[in-house]
Amino acid sequence: MHFNFREKLNSRKFLVTVEVSPPKGTRFSAPVEDVSQLKGVADALNVTDNQCSIMHMSSLAFSKLLLDQGHEPVMQLTCRDRNRIGLQSDLLGAYALGIRNICLMTGDYPTCGDHPGSKPVYDLDSVQLIELVRKLDSGIDLAGKKLDGGTSFCAGAVSGIDPENTMQLIKLEKKVRCGAEFIQTQAVYDVGMFEEFMEAVNHLEVPIIAGLIPLKSLVMAEYMNKNISGIHVPEETMLRMKDAVSPIEEGLSIASETIKELIKLSRGIHIMPIGSHKNTPKLLSMAGISEK
Repeated sequence: MHFNFREKLNSRKFLVTVEVSPPKGTRFSAPVEDVSQLKGVADALNVTDNQCSIMHMSSLAFSKLLLDQGHEPVMQLTCRDRNRIGLQSDLLGAYALGIRNICLMTGDYPTCGDHPGSKPVYDLDSVQLIELVRKLDSGIDLAGKKLDGGTSFCAGAVSGIDPENTMQLIKLEKKVRCGAEFIQTQAVYDVGMFEEFMEAVNHLEVPIIAGLIPLKSLVMAEYMNKNISGIHVPEETMLRMKDAVSPIEEGLSIASETIKELIKLSRGIHIMPIGSHKNTPKLLSMAGISEK
């Protein structure tokens, strides 16, 4: 029997979601081929929305392409590039095309990407975007006008994992209170830190899916520590990457060990590899997660 993503969220199943990027162009065969190996492995595929403010094919279009290939997409949607009219229009279009899962976020500032001169919108923030979706679900738009057919989205959001970031924790609570059905986090390298985070948000009773970016080199680990707010790569991990004969294999070993710990703490893992998913099935096998 096939269960959709919302049904899996409401079960006690340990979930595996993965992140995929649409192509930067109109040729989509390569990324579609890349994720074909994830059938029977991933419960859902997050489709990024111009990730890091770098222009790609729309998340809506690529989500539909993946849906047609038999995958279950989670369409990411940011507040950066659209005002409230555009957001509602894209959401209605996505639902009409069969997309049922969405992940809502603010979006990186344009100066981070490949069109640094573009103007950001941010008409709504991520909490307000969740509220907007729940209005569409009730059959009305943000202006209070009745829709000719509403939506029923499984809507999630994202969060950092710093247990000492009070403002982040307050915003996460607002997201859940406004109707977020799942939370996907930034990458976890320090399991102890993540455990503290889980203790801080345990009262929210929302499925937390822990982020995972397998390390590929010591330079990558150092970059994460220095440049990504809220991420802490422990010294022990840094030393393992420094001494590794094969950094990629060592990174997979570290990630598999992390997954085994996260199984005890979270409802799932969200794998965000740098590059392709060629090592994702191997990583899951190393962690003892079998095909579904």
